[in-house]
Amino acid sequence: MPADKQHRTQPTSTPTADSRVVGRADGRERTHERTQVQCPQRPQCPPLLQIRGLTHWFGGLRAVHNHNLDLEEGELVGLIGPNGAGKTTIFNLVTGVYKPTEGEIALNGDSLVGLRPHQITAKGIGRTFQTIRLWNELTVLDNVRIAHASRIEYGLLDSILRSPRYWAEERQIKERAMELLAVFGLEGQAHELAKNLPYGSQRRVEIARALTTEPQVLLLDEPAAGMNPGEIGDLLDLIQQIRQDFGITIWIIEHQMRVIMNICERIKVIDFGTTIAEGTPTEIQNNPKVIKAYLGEEAF
Repeated sequence: MPADKQHRTQPTSTPTADSRVVGRADGRERTHERTQVQCPQRPQCPPLLQIRGLTHWFGGLRAVHNHNLDLEEGELVGLIGPNGAGKTTIFNLVTGVYKPTEGEIALNGDSLVGLRPHQITAKGIGRTFQTIRLWNELTVLDNVRIAHASRIEYGLLDSILRSPRYWAEERQIKERAMELLAVFGLEGQAHELAKNLPYGSQRRVEIARALTTEPQVLLLDEPAAGMNPGEIGDLLDLIQQIRQDFGITIWIIEHQMRVIMNICERIKVIDFGTTIAEGTPTEIQNNPKVIKAYLGEEAF
């Protein structure tokens, strides 16, 4: 385990009394409990991911304005807003796709601004994308194995000469990949081409690939997009399982409100790149600014 993970206290999970109902494809209802994960010494825990004054311009268009966020160890936080609000742009800024025009982003107190995406991945941030980005002509297993690149310890000469060190690490990588696929129920499809999997399974492969990088923070960009009600119910269970089993912090963008409202402890809402509300799911559901942003002035 990397040294930057060892010094953090493992979060503990305690279910709250807040149960929510989620639809299933078979017409039955599934009761889903939102789990609170807390740092045992929260007052002493610095923010895992800290964002201050994040602003970004595309030419004369301001896409994000003065975005601030503290993500604590083990939290599950939502980011929502109308189409074009700037949500994915924020994820792209955090993961190094874009360099912020202004502001600071820090993980464990170390600045991420100016780092390339692969460097930020190695620091401990993993992500998925709005549109699934798999290597369609590779197998499911190879899609997951490739993500180990940021953790490989053997060198170029080892790979050229196929040294014992190379083969030993490659065996470990394959074993680890198969373990992850088993967690996601995909071990039986390990040797299938990624393009042949149904949509919901492709989403699972993408999340498994992100977890292969051993992130401290996992960014999920609209994971329920294109899913049917049954798949969405399974996704809710999967996200909770990931947080509990892997002990990581999750930050999620989603347009499916039943996903956000059922699993997030707190939610941040942006519109035109600016934060308009932040609070618990109940507070957000009843916030006039949020209702106005989604439904317009006529809603009042």
